[in-house]
Amino acid sequence: MSESTRVELKILGQTLTVRTEAPPDYIRSLAAYLEERVSGLRSGGVRDIHTALILAALDIADELFRAREDLMRRDGDVGARIGALVTLLEQQVTPQP
Repeated sequence: MSESTRVELKILGQTLTVRTEAPPDYIRSLAAYLEERVSGLRSGGVRDIHTALILAALDIADELFRAREDLMRRDGDVGARIGALVTLLEQQVTPQP
């Protein structure tokens, strides 16, 4: 298990310190991504920073949920294909009566 470190971030003008086991550069890239998303919403007309932050969080959560669904669907497809291959191999190996 890796040791936790403190990473100081400045997000939307607010400084906060995060304790994490993840690499500091990774945490900073997450913060930068969030700021980009909020900036995009604000340049699109959302003036309130809190509203923009909530909308960005919802949009990112939607991306996460869709990615998980895609992964589960792909895992199911792979499982079905492996099952079909096993059946074909068993038919080839097992003598037919």
